Amino acid sequence: MSKYDKMITLNKKTSEEKINKAVGAIHKMLEEGEKVTVPKLINKTGLSRGFFYKNLIVRREVDRALEQQVGMIDPKRYIGDMVLKRRIELLEQQMKELQREKEELIKKNRKLEQALNRKDLTMIKNL
Repeated sequence: MSKYDKMITLNKKTSEEKINKAVGAIHKMLEEGEKVTVPKLINKTGLSRGFFYKNLIVRREVDRALEQQVGMIDPKRYIGDMVLKRRIELLEQQMKELQREKEELIKKNRKLEQALNRKDLTMIKNL
């Protein structure tokens, strides 16, 4: 076997290892319910961005994972949305309570104005 053949064999082996590493990372992310993105795959595998786009096998796996995850919500975003919804609910409750309190104060104010008007009438009658 010539040096050239050995080099080709070694390159094929290295390429297969990279493909297996990338595909394994994609499958692991899918199993864990993590959203598959190229930047996340780069961080997890240490492979280049171009590798994920240029390698046909890996590109097909990435596309398949993205199709599978259409509409999937990122867990961090989901938790953030839940927190915001809860905050909105609390603010709506506070708003209802403040509106109720405002209505009570308006009623009390009317009663006090009526009482004040009656007192003025009695003072005028006393003159």
